Amino acid sequence: MRAPTPWQWRSIVGAALLVVMMWPPVDGKSLAVTFVNWAVDPTGHLPVLPPQLPLGQGDDFDAVEAHDAIVRHYDELYNKGGWTRRRLVLKLASEPIRPSTMRQLLMAAAVVLAAVTWRVAARKQ
Repeated sequence: MRAPTPWQWRSIVGAALLVVMMWPPVDGKSLAVTFVNWAVDPTGHLPVLPPQLPLGQGDDFDAVEAHDAIVRHYDELYNKGGWTRRRLVLKLASEPIRPSTMRQLLMAAAVVLAAVTWRVAARKQ
């Protein structure tokens, strides 16, 4: 078998990078989703909606006021719409497909790309 052509190398390296970037770990997020989360808020200044106050803290005025201030700030930014709303949503984005299904799809895509690359190389000979 002869060495791959530059086109074949590019497709093989591109497919490998795509698989590595999108491969979901057992726990956590893939590199692609982690990069999107970071890219929309690299400095960490966008607010995140806090969880509901636990039972018993509803009587603590300072805790309720701090919680409501964060929610008000988030709502103000969300109601601006446009890119700001999209950034708030993407900051907490997670994997769009279950990890086991994503792994199967990535492997299928890699196998199909390898077969297509091999067939194209066979035709050129």
